[in-house]
Amino acid sequence: MEVRMYRTKQRWKWWLGFSAAFIVLLVSAYTGYLVKFVANEEKQKVELWGKAIQKRAELIRQTKKMFRRFEEEDKQNIDLWVKALQCLVSGCSDELAATIVGSNNTIPVILVDEEGTVITHNHFPEGTDLKAEVERLKARQRFVDASYEVNGKSKIQTAYFDDSIIFSDLKGTIDDLLSNFISETVINAASVPVIITNLERDSLIGSGNLEPAGIERNWTEKQIIQRMKEFNHMPVELDDGIAYHIYYQDSLIVSSLTYFPFVLFTVIFLFVLVAYLLFSTARRVEQNQVWVGMSKETAHQLGTPLSSLMGWIELFKSRGIEAEAVKEMERDVNRLDTVAQRFSKIGSQPDLKPVELIPLVKDMVSYMQARSRKNIKISSEIHCESAKIEGNLPLLEWVLENLIRNSLDAMPEAGEIRLVLEKAGPNLQLDVWDTGKGIPRKLWKTIFKPGFTTKQRGWGLGLSLTKRIVENYHNGRIGVQASEPDKGTCIRISFRSID
Repeated sequence: MEVRMYRTKQRWKWWLGFSAAFIVLLVSAYTGYLVKFVANEEKQKVELWGKAIQKRAELIRQTKKMFRRFEEEDKQNIDLWVKALQCLVSGCSDELAATIVGSNNTIPVILVDEEGTVITHNHFPEGTDLKAEVERLKARQRFVDASYEVNGKSKIQTAYFDDSIIFSDLKGTIDDLLSNFISETVINAASVPVIITNLERDSLIGSGNLEPAGIERNWTEKQIIQRMKEFNHMPVELDDGIAYHIYYQDSLIVSSLTYFPFVLFTVIFLFVLVAYLLFSTARRVEQNQVWVGMSKETAHQLGTPLSSLMGWIELFKSRGIEAEAVKEMERDVNRLDTVAQRFSKIGSQPDLKPVELIPLVKDMVSYMQARSRKNIKISSEIHCESAKIEGNLPLLEWVLENLIRNSLDAMPEAGEIRLVLEKAGPNLQLDVWDTGKGIPRKLWKTIFKPGFTTKQRGWGLGLSLTKRIVENYHNGRIGVQASEPDKGTCIRISFRSID
């Protein structure tokens, strides 16, 4: 069964995982609400902007209609003025006609004869080139026939007239209004990417805030119009026959908020990942310090009784006590000394030298077979002539001894353990096979974690230290190669060969 420490750690991981997921969901839900709220606010601004555009367009249309009425009234006034003038020069004494002629205070008029000589003019600034003005007004079709008859003779005259002074001032206002309409539409407070095209939609009149729509500065007008046609459309009629098409996208804020949840999730995920990695690293460092401290303390504690035991063995030899028994005792004491050296090397960088694995495997098989139960068979299979690696002999012995002891613990009755050594390309592979209880697949990686054990009195350190020795000190790899319940397990170790 797993030790309490491992089970508690697993439970804490699950609780922390659920808590983190709950917090992420809570933050995500609230963020989604805020994003939706702000997006709705921005959309309302865009809608208000669109309505304002329509209102201003209506204002321009109404203003233009009013100006057209002014223009028609100017034409009517000049016709009336010409008729009154014709009456007066024909010799009539109509007081009303005289009043009409004298009351023209706003319409600039030039009266010329049939030869183009200026007879009279009014409301043109002093120094005006009247002949040039006549040509300009003639081109604009701004003239009326002012001919009359006197004593049966016809006098040919033409009256050229310009816009009234009031109308000219107002015309500047409408031109400014139209110009401002275009500029304020493309440069808008709602930060809306927008373009204005002509009626045929083949010419760009104005544009603004196009970068959020993905439009580059070197795009042609045709490319810009084609791109913006994918978004919202608003036709605007400013006058009869004068119409524009406005295309606009959602505001920059709405477009940015669309990606905000994904950015937030990414930031939270990275934060949690970094925090987890830092926490795991700190925890592993702390565990390593604990194991290193325990190992060194164990080596220190073993030192004194080992020295004493070696002294007793020398005494037994000198007194002629049974040589075979003394030899086995000496071998076990030497093994204890090796174990103490192993513990003392944990936490420090070991001295790596060329090590031949073939004799190491054979010696370990011989040593462990002599100390195992009679119904357990331990053997080796060597499929290479040489197997040299850069390694530390005491630590490698510890690795093999740990793996064989784990296999022995997995076989409470009879069984077999095989150590198979062979080359695999540039690497050396050592497989430790047993016919024990097997390991469930879900635990293949877990068994190498500190604190995990299936033994009632185990500490869960053997395989953890084995992995540390193989991978951290010898740059090798170790893992479960194969395992089946009640059939056995294969643990594979890979080292880089130096042959």
